[in-house]
Amino acid sequence: MIRKQNGGAGVAVAKPDVTPAPKVNAAAAPKPVSAVSPVQGTSASVAPRPSSATATSSAEGIEVKEMDRVRRMIADHMVMSKHTSPHVTTLVEVDMTKLVKWREKNKEAFLKREGVKLTYMPAITEATAKALVAYPQVNVSVEGYNILFKKHINVGIAVSQNDGNLIVPVVRDADRLNLSGLAIAIDGLAAKARVNKLTPDDIAGGTFTITNFGTFKSLFGTPIINQPQVAILGVGVIEKKPAVMETPEGDVIAIRHKMYLSLSYDHRVVDGSLGGNFLYFIKNYLENWNE
Repeated sequence: MIRKQNGGAGVAVAKPDVTPAPKVNAAAAPKPVSAVSPVQGTSASVAPRPSSATATSSAEGIEVKEMDRVRRMIADHMVMSKHTSPHVTTLVEVDMTKLVKWREKNKEAFLKREGVKLTYMPAITEATAKALVAYPQVNVSVEGYNILFKKHINVGIAVSQNDGNLIVPVVRDADRLNLSGLAIAIDGLAAKARVNKLTPDDIAGGTFTITNFGTFKSLFGTPIINQPQVAILGVGVIEKKPAVMETPEGDVIAIRHKMYLSLSYDHRVVDGSLGGNFLYFIKNYLENWNE
């Protein structure tokens, strides 16, 4: 962030020797010149100021409500992030068909075995954690001109609370958890978030964030980086779409389950090549799902 410097040093200026103007009799003073419209270039009388009653009536239909403490913190954090990081967003389309079929086949047994529902978020988190291992340059933060490489991969999952505010609980050492461990951790943190039971430790220490636009049926979004991290992954809704498939017999059109992933990253330390390769790693991992 570039800070504005104060104005230059003051310069002493000699006061001119001004002779006081002679007093003018108020009765003989010239009448003020009428205002000139900048649009039409013709003289026009100055419109009178609206009375207090008029000013009040113009605000009718508007209810002013002060932000609560959490919303103020979110607002300040988002503005700070945009001022701090030059944001770039890269987008890819992912064929989720293999993962969709695998989940459909295993979700009931998973619920009986683990006691939590099998969503797509554990698989996406697993793919992201693997990508952060492969590309540690994304698992960093910036201090001045220093890049701080994080030894732990702590993935935050953005959760929308009942009051509309957003909070990001953190799955610690996500790269060391299997799919079941990730599912249990994510489900537990999300449940605590929705009833405001998260502790300070639950939301501290994140090194990367995932936000799920698909929850609201959105195709994709361009998320704002969660400082002091340098990248955030946006997950879109999964939809059935016609797609061209290559087969030994030639190209065919088939119905596939598709999803968009968007990666916003800090262009100070993540360039297009790194951001693109990181995102493609996640895409490839999900498209070739084999759990």
